[in-house]
Formats: sequence, structure tokens, C-alpha cells
Amino acid sequence: MINVYFKIDYQNKEMVRGKVEMKRIENATSRQVTFSKRRNGVMKKAYELSVLCDAQVALIIFSQKGRLFQFSSSSMQKTIDRYCQYTKETLININTFEVEQHMEQLKEETANIAKKIEILEISKRKLLGQGIGSCSMNELQEIDNQLERSLKIIRARKSQLFKDEIQRLKERERLLREENARLSEKCGGVRPAALELPVDLTRPAQLTEKDKCSRMETDLNIGLPDIGWS
Repeated sequence: MINVYFKIDYQNKEMVRGKVEMKRIENATSRQVTFSKRRNGVMKKAYELSVLCDAQVALIIFSQKGRLFQFSSSSMQKTIDRYCQYTKETLININTFEVEQHMEQLKEETANIAKKIEILEISKRKLLGQGIGSCSMNELQEIDNQLERSLKIIRARKSQLFKDEIQRLKERERLLREENARLSEKCGGVRPAALELPVDLTRPAQLTEKDKCSRMETDLNIGLPDIGWS
């Protein structure tokens, strides 16, 4: 911020405008002198404002050392109470306005959602074949297309579920085979003996023609064969 002040050029006897950079004055003496001058000037302006404009003015200043300087066109406490009451009412009004604005937004969103729900309900009834008496040919064609797309999606999903189930069963079969092989290896590869039918020793065994031939071929005879001489 730049503060503008006027200085007098005594040679030309004219007031020349100068500029002062707004920053903290480092020199303590200069800072105190400037504070006193500016404080008196501000209080004078506050007094003039209250008199000329019939305004209620209150001014509170604390110096660097904590000293209080104040001016009030009326009672300082009454002015402060009035300020607190005004800020409170303003805050309430602001909050009320924000709440009302938020409520309006919620009402608008609720109305939009209700319209969307109504449109969806109408579309659902049409897909179920209800309320299509007033539909045009284009609307019926659009409903037909929607049903076809829905059927394709449903069939694709159904096929995918079948594939997943088949894959799951194959994996389960593989695990069972591995478990069976592991158990067989753990048991030493022993297989259960084949069941044999009981043999009745009191009854002669009956041989088939094949068994008889096999037996005849394996018989061993010692001596000369019996040859009939005529």
C-alpha cells in the first residue's frame, strides 16, 4: 500500500505530492511520532464524520505498548452492543439464507429424481408388454431392439456361467485325481485282491472242449505207441 502526502517546495512555493511506502518504521522514535500524528488525525476524522453525517462512530486503538485510545460519538458500550447484535443477526440471516438455498437445491434434485423414476417405470412397463397400445411403430421397434439386446446379454452371461462351472468341475476332478494318486503312492501301490469264486471239491470239474484239447496236447506218454497190426 502507498500512502500519499503533500510537501511544500519553498522555492517554487508549491505543494508537491510525494509517496511513502507502507511498511513498518524501524526507528522507534520516528514510529512513535508517526503513531501520535496519525492517531490524532484518525480521531479527528471520526469526530468530523459523526458530526457532519450524524453517524454513530466508535474508534478503538491500542498502541504497540498496549495503551488504549478510544473515541465514541455516544456511549462506547452501547455502540459495541449494537455491533454485536448486528453481527449476530447478520450471521443468522446468512445461515438462514444458506439453509434455504440448500433446501431449494434438495427440492430441485428430488423433483429431478422423481421424473427419472417415472420415466424408468414407464419404460419397464413397456418392456413387460404393458401400456404399449399408444406406442408408435418406431417406439415398438425400439422396444424390440432393447429386448434383443437384453436377451443377448443374458445369454452371454448364462454361457459364461456354464463355462465357469465346467472349468470348476474340471479343476475339482484334477484335484481328486491327484489326491487319489497321492493316497495310492502312500499306501505302497497295493491293489485289492481279485475276488475268487469258491470251488466245490466234491464235484468233478467240468472242462470245456478248449480245456480238453489243451490237456490232450500236454499229456506225456512213455513207451511205444500202440499200433494195430493187421
